[in-house]
Amino acid sequence: MYYIYILYSSLADKYYVGYSSDPWRRLHQHLNNDGTKFTGSFKDWKISAIFQASTNITETMKIERFIKRQKSRKLIERMLEAGVTGTGVLAQLVRVPHVRD
Repeated sequence: MYYIYILYSSLADKYYVGYSSDPWRRLHQHLNNDGTKFTGSFKDWKISAIFQASTNITETMKIERFIKRQKSRKLIERMLEAGVTGTGVLAQLVRVPHVRD
């Protein structure tokens, strides 16, 4: 299974959207990268949401690209709201409960 995850950095006040088969391992990679990538500039990323996307990596990548192409903080914040159901491409996403700090 592949997941779409949303990270948030309070230092940057920015969201980051990515995909992975293991979002928790991927968060660890973001926190430990050398600073050359977008997420490497800040070390306070937290998982804000995880969505079950697809068993197909290509389909999951299409969803991630769709979200990123929107360049919309409002879209991401709507996705984070409890009980909000997506439409269109986002309709197949299922929110995964996760442990918060």
